[in-house]
Amino acid sequence: MRSRLAVTGRMVAQGHWGHGPVNTMCYKNRIDKRVYKKSHVFEAAEAPVTEFRRYFERGDIPIVVRHGAKCGLEWKVEPEKLDYMHYLPIFFDGLVDKTEPFSFLCLQGVNDMLRVGRSQVLAVLPQLIVPIRRSLNTRDPEIVCRMLCVLQQLVQCDERIGEALVPYYRQLLPIFNMFKQNNANLGDGIDYSQRKRTNMGDLIHETLGLFEKHGGEDAFINIKYMIPTYESCVV
Repeated sequence: MRSRLAVTGRMVAQGHWGHGPVNTMCYKNRIDKRVYKKSHVFEAAEAPVTEFRRYFERGDIPIVVRHGAKCGLEWKVEPEKLDYMHYLPIFFDGLVDKTEPFSFLCLQGVNDMLRVGRSQVLAVLPQLIVPIRRSLNTRDPEIVCRMLCVLQQLVQCDERIGEALVPYYRQLLPIFNMFKQNNANLGDGIDYSQRKRTNMGDLIHETLGLFEKHGGEDAFINIKYMIPTYESCVV
């Protein structure tokens, strides 16, 4: 006992109190590890199975593949006689699929239905916003370019659709603003993407121009609100 008191008295005299309690780290600035993870905002997302594929494999869509020297799409029922409220959203949902033949079939089906059923598209427009956003939000260049071409055809198939799309700009244009400068710098090389319709930046500018042209008097101010760098192309 006397020796322990002597040691303690010596430590007090020297000003040494030992290691003390364990450091609780309560005052340390902790940074979440997720802060250092790479951002994937510009990378393509995984495409899930689509409703179009499920319906087609089940035989519920009246189309077949025409085989031959040039493959194509054959309708079992004329497109204008279909229920657009049911079938058109399914075809739009299939545009997110990159697997053949589903990719070709849904794109050709959408083109045919927009070409022959112009008067029936406007009523279905609210049901098309979800599959359109789904394709744009994949951030996959192939899927986004395909949807941009479809949007251009959609706006031009009926003069009323452009103005009806204005309330949905807040849902559609954020992806436009993100990729509107996505152009390849090839120097003095030949850019074949313009002919193949795969240049995302050019397609976005063309689509915005059609939105403004067919969207009525409120189109430009709504586009400008979502994309501040957009300049009017209507003289």
